[in-house]
Amino acid sequence: MDGYLLQLLVTGLAMGSIYGLVALGFVLLVNSVNIVNFAQGEFAMLGAFLIYSVATGAGLPFWAALPAVLVLGAGIGLVFERLAYRPLRREDLVTHLVATLAASVLLRNLAQQIWGPVPYSFTEPFGDRVWKVGGVVILPQHVLILGVTALLVGLLYVFFFHTRTGKMLRAASQDRQAAQLLGIPVTRLGALTFTLAAALGALAGVLVAPVFFVNLDMGFVMGLKAFVASIIGGWGSVPGAIAGGLVVGVVEVLAATYLSSQYKDAFAFLILVLFLILLPRGIFGERIADKA
Repeated sequence: MDGYLLQLLVTGLAMGSIYGLVALGFVLLVNSVNIVNFAQGEFAMLGAFLIYSVATGAGLPFWAALPAVLVLGAGIGLVFERLAYRPLRREDLVTHLVATLAASVLLRNLAQQIWGPVPYSFTEPFGDRVWKVGGVVILPQHVLILGVTALLVGLLYVFFFHTRTGKMLRAASQDRQAAQLLGIPVTRLGALTFTLAAALGALAGVLVAPVFFVNLDMGFVMGLKAFVASIIGGWGSVPGAIAGGLVVGVVEVLAATYLSSQYKDAFAFLILVLFLILLPRGIFGERIADKA
């Protein structure tokens, strides 16, 4: 395998990890409140803009700005839960889908009012440093993305399957009324889930901000590809979200390089169609119809 191909694979894995992080937000909400949040990508977009503003506007270094942005992202998720989910929590799935789509448009327009339509560039926290391994040039930011993603997958798996709170979240997603009868604080758990999902999205935006221009469209694009990754990996599966993201990221980079970069955003949906035909349950999970 030549060095150029390895370079493409590393880039694809890093981008796939970003999609996977956003997809983890979908998984959190599906496994707790059993809804699909189409505003998940906008949390990533806001995270990217916030790290830019906090790091450049306030003059804080990247590592000092990071926790502040995650707290802000979590706060946005809490407000989102109070305004877009809680008043409608007893409504049907279609109502929730419409509500999250409307919230997505609202968040994008809010960002445009604050930061304007012009893209921003953000300096990498590692500067111009690169690592050369066997002829392959590796960006430290890519290594950071891969490392953070691997760590979060492990933590979320432990959270869902080996903690009392995680088990209560899973129980509430299966039968909300039965969970309430058992004394599970469903409302508080829902707020916690939205907070975590928004923080995950913001983290994805923070990690990708130094790699690409920070712009208003990044949330929509990342959200769609993360949704595709969630289905490919297996609906509601934590490792599946990451696996699906890696598949989307690698195929996207390879196809854009060897086929056509003009249609790189369309390749994710081509992969989705193939998986729905050949492997409808995804890599690790179930069909959406079965999950519903």
